[in-house]
Amino acid sequence: MRIPCAIYRGGTSKPVFFLAKDLPEDRNKRDRFVLEAFGSPDPRQIDGLGGADPLTSKVAYIGPPSMPETDIDYTFGYVGITSPVIDYTGNCGNTSAAVGPFALLRGLIKAVEPMTKVRIHNTNTKKVIVAEFAVKNGEFVAEGDFRIDGVPGTGSKILLDFIDSGGSVTGKLLPTGKVREEIKFPTLGALEVSMVDAANPFVFVRASDLGLRGNETIDEFGGNESLLKKCEEIRSVVAEIMGIAKKEEATRVSPGVPKIAVVAPPDSYATPKGQVDVSEIDIIARMTALQKLHKAYAVTGAVCLGAAAKIEGTIVNEIYRRVQPDKPAAVRVGHPSGTLQVEIEIVKRNGRLELTKAALARTARLLMDGYVYVRNS
Repeated sequence: MRIPCAIYRGGTSKPVFFLAKDLPEDRNKRDRFVLEAFGSPDPRQIDGLGGADPLTSKVAYIGPPSMPETDIDYTFGYVGITSPVIDYTGNCGNTSAAVGPFALLRGLIKAVEPMTKVRIHNTNTKKVIVAEFAVKNGEFVAEGDFRIDGVPGTGSKILLDFIDSGGSVTGKLLPTGKVREEIKFPTLGALEVSMVDAANPFVFVRASDLGLRGNETIDEFGGNESLLKKCEEIRSVVAEIMGIAKKEEATRVSPGVPKIAVVAPPDSYATPKGQVDVSEIDIIARMTALQKLHKAYAVTGAVCLGAAAKIEGTIVNEIYRRVQPDKPAAVRVGHPSGTLQVEIEIVKRNGRLELTKAALARTARLLMDGYVYVRNS
């Protein structure tokens, strides 16, 4: 069988896009088809489109809007690499950057020059993302002089604003109502953590509590199997606390959500593209996805970390407050491939914290538009 699809580089990710109508309506059949198309389960995904990496094993389904005052529906999935599972629990901000261009490519939205604005309904989180991107002669303009770390070259700037993204999965900006708390883990003992849900739910842990500096390189962190197991233990326990999955099942049924980030005060460190200076960042973070180090930093992760930085009393805020006592709008994150900046605004209304702005910029590029072939069986 052959099904139309397109592959984009969206931010620091490389998802495969499908029109929802081109896939089987039955969810189980659809998932079996997508797993086959990606070559999963297989650690190399050698017989499919997956790239054997969490950043390249992602899928997006695009279709007409099901929410009023939006332009399109967008469903995101983490496609399991070694496990035959697709995790739809949360969203991917980098993939979100390419949603508008794909919708334009397939004629789901109208081109408006010089900038096209699209209101995207993310079905995973039931939230709206407003994207703005450059258009000329009815087509998305990928070329530009804007650069993001983790991607070679430059491109046109795509602006993303994650509207009212607090409580994306759990329904609450602070899933347990607490800014920080001590939790006992099976093998790690008691650790102090902060749980925040903005664009995606995260658990934040101090690097020092895991015996880390915080500015470890991709190889130092990503190649440390013992550390990755510790991160997964923390993530699994928190998954149950957040009501997402039982701790003993979290790795299997919800490998992508919640996410975990290890945070530390700013420091200089080396990246594959050069040095990050301590003066360029407000906080250092390392996160995992599908039990592997995220070589850059997720956009939804930046939104959640930025929100945590602005919430008094969290572990992230503890670090950020020391560096930026005047609390500027932008939070600058240092990640393994460079830096990422997100603008955050949080207000208190009727005694509750609300995330009113979570904006940042990405780039995207169409890599392939064609068909994927899968076995009839």
